[in-house]
Amino acid sequence: MDRRVEPELLDELPAADPRAVQSRRDLRRVNAWMGNTRIMAHALRSAFDRPSRPRLVELGAGDGTFLLRVAQRLARDCGGATTLLLDKKDLLGPDTRHSFQRLAWNAETVASDVFDWLRQPVAEPWDAMIANLFLHHFSEAQLTRLLSQAAQRTRTFIAVEPRRWVWSLLGCRLLWLIGCNAVTRHDAVVSVRAGFTGQELSRLWPAERGWLLQECPANLTSHLFIAQWRP
Repeated sequence: MDRRVEPELLDELPAADPRAVQSRRDLRRVNAWMGNTRIMAHALRSAFDRPSRPRLVELGAGDGTFLLRVAQRLARDCGGATTLLLDKKDLLGPDTRHSFQRLAWNAETVASDVFDWLRQPVAEPWDAMIANLFLHHFSEAQLTRLLSQAAQRTRTFIAVEPRRWVWSLLGCRLLWLIGCNAVTRHDAVVSVRAGFTGQELSRLWPAERGWLLQECPANLTSHLFIAQWRP
């Protein structure tokens, strides 16, 4: 199956549109069904050399609930984390922000285009930069640029993306069983067609010594990519 990037309905709807609000709720269930919070938490726990008070940023963070679920899994190992949630729209609600505070995680938001944000200089690389169901929105040329800029700003990069193969597409057909609306069902198929397989992301990561790359299926529907700086 060749990779194909197409617009997703949720990206084009106003944030307050009832269909968009419902679709964001759907995505929480989809992430749970795919096991992406577990996958990301395990990858972060394995990657951190210094688990105490890490600094991490999520690209395309949405409403922040995905990172919150990851934080809840990591709370005992990574207390006092500083997190930045980056998205074009600031969708972090007060309840989610309060939940971060109860975990002693400092959560800040930045409403910005990812490429604009990556162009800004940083005083110190982030301990980790993560992305969940985000990289598949971009073309190969855009990904090459994004990953090159990310490599200059983080010690660890972790992405959990749709796995592009027939079983993922079949799974999309079943989303109505967990109550997902038409927007979510449409976008799920688009996401899988734009997803990844094999070593596609590894080939786009900068070819520099010191980076340890891992890329593999995480389960039937998810694809995992990890880049760690090991000079």
